[in-house]
Amino acid sequence: MPMAMPLSTPPLIPLPRLPLKLKTSPITPTTSSRLLCKFNDSDMTSQLEMLKPEGKKPEKHANGIFWILLLNLGIYVADHVFQVRAVKALYLYHNRPAWYQFVTATFCHFNWNHLSSNLFFLYIFGKLVEEEEGNFGLWLSYILTGAGANLVSWLILPRNAVSVGASGAVFGLFAISVLVKMSWDWRKILEVLVLGQFVIERVMEAAQASTGLAGGIHGGSALQNVNHIAHLSGALIGVALIWLLSGISTEPDAQNNKK
Repeated sequence: MPMAMPLSTPPLIPLPRLPLKLKTSPITPTTSSRLLCKFNDSDMTSQLEMLKPEGKKPEKHANGIFWILLLNLGIYVADHVFQVRAVKALYLYHNRPAWYQFVTATFCHFNWNHLSSNLFFLYIFGKLVEEEEGNFGLWLSYILTGAGANLVSWLILPRNAVSVGASGAVFGLFAISVLVKMSWDWRKILEVLVLGQFVIERVMEAAQASTGLAGGIHGGSALQNVNHIAHLSGALIGVALIWLLSGISTEPDAQNNKK
């Protein structure tokens, strides 16, 4: 008779336990790092470029105008405060002019009202010109417009006149500062008209006030004509200077285009 025998199962052998160590590092959000998941390389590149710190634009330092202002002030103090007689040789005497007087006269002034008005507008327009054209461009514009205005005054006015002042250079720098930023924007045109009439009115008042001191020596009518002619000629020379420089700069571009 069949008998059922119980099957014995082999004992279970426990497997050795291996220690598992998981290194975890907390992810903390920071402002300088971001997790970007992009499939396109162009998208990832554009996102990475956005994370780069923006480069600071180089600051433009206007130092030349301050040296011009300081030179005008220094000559005025030497002339009217310390009474240095050698400064009188820097005036432009129409009856016997020296070649250097056409330049040096632009740094001399008859009285404080004449100087203060010119310094105010020199700072405004000189700084604008220097920011656009640089230090060398500012000095070149100041000397050419100022000396050119004195030259025109010497050619037109009587020989008993004396020319001093930076008014011709002021109008020249004003014309240059307007033309280098000129556009057909109606706001820019309105700004030029308002500022232009203010400049002409203020400088004319200072010029007429300066004739009171020198009128008893050389005649007020002659000096007043010097002011008007110097202002107009200085502005025209500034316009001509910008026109010449723009023509020179466009010639190399035209030659490169032909090639």
